[in-house]
Amino acid sequence: MNPEFSGLGITYEGHPTRLKWHRLRRSFRDPLFSAAVMAEGFRLGASTELDLRVRADGGFVVLHDDILEGETDGRGLIREAFPDDIRGLRLLEGGHPPILSEDLALMLETAHPDALLQFDMKDTLAVIGSRGLDHLADYFSGAGSSIIVSGTDLDLILAVKEKLPDLRRGIDPTDKLADIHAAEGWSAVERELSADLRGPTEADTVYLYWPMLLDAESAGLDMIGLCHDAGKLVDAWTFNLQNPDAGFTTAEARDFAALMALKPDQITTDEPIATERAWAAIAG
Repeated sequence: MNPEFSGLGITYEGHPTRLKWHRLRRSFRDPLFSAAVMAEGFRLGASTELDLRVRADGGFVVLHDDILEGETDGRGLIREAFPDDIRGLRLLEGGHPPILSEDLALMLETAHPDALLQFDMKDTLAVIGSRGLDHLADYFSGAGSSIIVSGTDLDLILAVKEKLPDLRRGIDPTDKLADIHAAEGWSAVERELSADLRGPTEADTVYLYWPMLLDAESAGLDMIGLCHDAGKLVDAWTFNLQNPDAGFTTAEARDFAALMALKPDQITTDEPIATERAWAAIAG
C-alpha cells in the first residue's frame, strides 16, 4: 500500500467525505471480512463496514449471505448454527475463520477514537428477535459513536434505538425508493424520503445508492441536500473503479466528480486507497 494514501477520506471545496471500507476491504486484493484489515482500520481511525447474520444462540457472525455455503466451507442456515459450529469453518475467500460478535467486542476496545464500524444488519427484527437484541446490548452497550447499526428493516432500527440508545443508527431506503420511483416518479420519492427522515428511528445516517443520487439530481431532486436539511449524514454506496491500478476512466471521473459536488459525507467502496489516489489525480 502506498503510504501517501490511507483510504480514510477525500475533500471537495472544503467538504470532507469519508471513504468507508466496504466488507472490511482496502482493496479487492484483501480477503473478504478480514480481522487483520479491521484491526488496521481500527488503528488508523477508518470508517469500516461489515455484515452481520444472527446465529442460533442469538449472537452474530460477520457474513453476508443467510447460508454458510455462500461464503464459507460450512453448510446450512446461519440462523441454525451455533458458535462452536462456526468457529471451525473457514471463509472460501482468504481461508480465515469467520468473525463472531464476541470477537468484535474485544477488538473494538483497541479502536482509535475516530474509528467507525458499521453493523449492516442482514436479518430482520422478526428473525433476530429479543435474544439477538439482548446479545447486542450485552456486548456493545456503551460503544457509543464507535458503532453505527444500519439496515433496511426500520422496525429493527427502531428496536435498536430503544434497546441501545447510545449507538448511532442508519437506514437504507434505496430499494423502497427505487420501487416508488418506477411506479410514481421523483416527487413521490421526495415525499417518502422526507417521511423517513422525520421517522421515529431518528437515524444519524442515510445510505443511498450513488447512481440514484445522480439520477435524482439530473431530475432536479437533491437527495443529499434533503437529508442534510434534516440534519442527517449521507453515505453513497458502492463506488468501485473498474481498474483500480489505472485510476478513473473518463466516465468514472465524470460520475465521481458529480457525486462529490453533491457533498456526500461518506462514500462506500471496496477500493478506498485507489479511490483516494484517483481523486487526487483529477482534483489537482
